[in-house]
Amino acid sequence: MSTRISELSRRGFLTGSLLVAAGTVLTTACSTDPTGGSSSGAKTTLNVWYHAYGEAGAQQAVLRYATAFTKANPDIAVKVTWVPGDYSGKLNATLLTEGAPDVFETGDFSERFARGGQIAALDDVYGSARSGFNTNALDSVTVDGKPYGVKMIDDVIMLYYRKSALSKAGITPPTTFDGLAAAAKALTTKKSKGLFVGNDGIGDSASNAVWSNGGDLVTPDGKVAFGSDRALEALTALKRLHDDKSLLLGFTTDWWDPSAFTQGVVPMQWCGLWAMPAIQSALGDDFGVLPWPAFKAGGTPVVRVGGWTSCVNAKGRNVAAAKKFVQWLWVQQSGLQKDFAESYGLHVPPRTSVAASAKKLSTGAAKETVSLAQKYGKYNPGTWDTAVSSTFNAAAMKIAGGQGDPATLLADAVKKAQGQIDKQLGR
Repeated sequence: MSTRISELSRRGFLTGSLLVAAGTVLTTACSTDPTGGSSSGAKTTLNVWYHAYGEAGAQQAVLRYATAFTKANPDIAVKVTWVPGDYSGKLNATLLTEGAPDVFETGDFSERFARGGQIAALDDVYGSARSGFNTNALDSVTVDGKPYGVKMIDDVIMLYYRKSALSKAGITPPTTFDGLAAAAKALTTKKSKGLFVGNDGIGDSASNAVWSNGGDLVTPDGKVAFGSDRALEALTALKRLHDDKSLLLGFTTDWWDPSAFTQGVVPMQWCGLWAMPAIQSALGDDFGVLPWPAFKAGGTPVVRVGGWTSCVNAKGRNVAAAKKFVQWLWVQQSGLQKDFAESYGLHVPPRTSVAASAKKLSTGAAKETVSLAQKYGKYNPGTWDTAVSSTFNAAAMKIAGGQGDPATLLADAVKKAQGQIDKQLGR
């Protein structure tokens, strides 16, 4: 799941630190502050942070992995810290203190960590296995030619649709934005809406709109690109969804939870592969998956690829041991990687050989989703941090809501976002 999801508390579990020492899991105080030390006699204790995954069994899984690592490396104890709520905010604050974790995961990798010297380059962790990771997983964590993280899971986000609902209405799954807007309007009734992209009415639709019309968000050299004519054209078109009143707004859960779709509140929803097991359980085979459609004929469909990345704190006291842990778990242990991707929700392993052997991804809608990601996958640029994305989305919301001149709103957002990116890059 993306960082934004953890920030908005999609996954709310108990806060706690758990120490894995000599193959034993010891519960420590309910605090995210690392305590260091170990009763096992291990020379090193790593503090490893995870956001609070909401899927049943995920917390127990990472504890098992830590136990297995310590069994194979008795000189290194592992303390797992489980962080609910605003994971990103808590992580950023803790990285400035002596209590910073040795290893931590991050969603939507931000290159500011690398440029600021906060995380270590991991060339040596990948070694010869580097060529076995998919291009997206490598490119999204690479800064100036060096990888600064190891992708743990790829989260694919796409459009779900209810086959029976569209068939009953005589609607063909849309392949253009006009088709999507028309379908959403036609499927809207007095009791329900046709499409759910997020409680704010925007979700990922703004970035999808830009990409789907051949535009981009930020160039590789850090220049804001979402102010182009193509971007403006596509963003302005989002107003149609709001004018038609075909969007579900203010539901009890947000777009990352499939409840609105599985409960029949909407026949189309933007959501992730992680939700597919729950959707299949509720609807059987009465659903299909689509990319966000091309803005117009000849445009580019979009499937969003996010996920989580394991990073090593370059300023920590245990960099060598931390690298060893990351290498062991996310490069060497294909069985554990497959377990993490398939057993708790559904995700795509970033290593191509592991993904190829994942049975749950080999058939049906899951297989189709993987194929769509390979063809149309887009990931946010490394400079797309919270400040930049919030600036962009705020402008997109005003444009879609008809709250000002679109060109002026977008130009102002470009100027502000460029200043934020220049600050990131030290320019």
